[in-house]
Amino acid sequence: MAGGSEYSVAAVGGGGKVACAAWIRRREEKATRVFAAYGRPSPPALEVLGFDSVHCSLSEEPLARIVLGEDSEDAPRGIAVHPTGDELVCVTANGWCRLFKLVFEELTVRFIESKAPALESVGPQKCLAFSTDGAKFAIGGEDGHLRIFHWPSMKVLLDEPKAHKSFRDMDISLDSEFLVSTSTDGTARIWKIDEGVPLVNLTRSSDEKIECCRFSRDGMKPFLFCTVAKGTKVVTVVWNISDWARIGYKRLLGKPVSTLSVSMDGKFLALGSHDGDFCVVDVKEMEISHWSKKLHLGSPVYAIEFCPTERVVISTSPQWGAELTILNVPADWKEWQVWLILLALFLTSAILFYVFYQNSGSFWGVPHQPTKPWSVLNEAPPSPENQNPW
Repeated sequence: MAGGSEYSVAAVGGGGKVACAAWIRRREEKATRVFAAYGRPSPPALEVLGFDSVHCSLSEEPLARIVLGEDSEDAPRGIAVHPTGDELVCVTANGWCRLFKLVFEELTVRFIESKAPALESVGPQKCLAFSTDGAKFAIGGEDGHLRIFHWPSMKVLLDEPKAHKSFRDMDISLDSEFLVSTSTDGTARIWKIDEGVPLVNLTRSSDEKIECCRFSRDGMKPFLFCTVAKGTKVVTVVWNISDWARIGYKRLLGKPVSTLSVSMDGKFLALGSHDGDFCVVDVKEMEISHWSKKLHLGSPVYAIEFCPTERVVISTSPQWGAELTILNVPADWKEWQVWLILLALFLTSAILFYVFYQNSGSFWGVPHQPTKPWSVLNEAPPSPENQNPW
């Protein structure tokens, strides 16, 4: 992982500002490879860029690029990548969800568009997400319509035209059991995915607005994080997903929040502001570990995407496009570092044992003498007639 101080670079690739971005993780036989997917509005296009984990940088030229159209209505608004890294869905301004297969070769990547009738002409979408296991896909529209599909069969699990007035945010729990959605009117609902029904409305006072939402991801703490606004004040509230009761809250960013994100391992939250700042929070301590101030100066941060393997994020805004930022947070242990420590401990133990053996006294030097049976107890074994030790 790259550590040290904060470092940001502007978006690279095929030119034009980046409207949306997502990470692609490919688990292969030899190693895990990471790429970034960019959506550009002018001209409307999708790109895949290579990621250098050593220097935490993206390739200057895209590995693949596909033009989505010539009209501004073809511009991408959001990207969701399947957990396998083999597919992505792009929502466009004209209300289409377009599905692409990603074919990775040794040095190149190819886009292959696939037909997905259930996703065509669904209207402008505000939210889209795959579940962690890749078996569910959900979209939430500007018109408040919620659709959840089984992937890849596209079987409809839930179709609710009046889920909200208009979608604000959405997330799927780690176990794919629940979906949380928030509305522009400040309400929030929990949905039972497999049953296709609403489960509960999150409690709030009349002057509170629940805005952004994310489930915990570490697999140990089943929590739900939501940003709650009351006038100009915003706090991050934690709900227990076993009974959907509020556990507590913390004021973190100190200003209105535009986006909320959680790292893949669940250790960090990221909160973006409407004036271009973002912070990263250590979930265990609920304390800010990293600040990026004025990174998207004067422009709302639309999204913050955590890299799946490094402590790096891509943040996007309408004015400044995409920024790649190396986070100033404690470094994680790599797998090879753990094995190196274990090997060093084993060798150290072996050396100490050898030195102790060579310099030991009579305990190791005395030849082995056979002991008499039962000599540690008494002079002769007990007779069968008297087995009672008392």
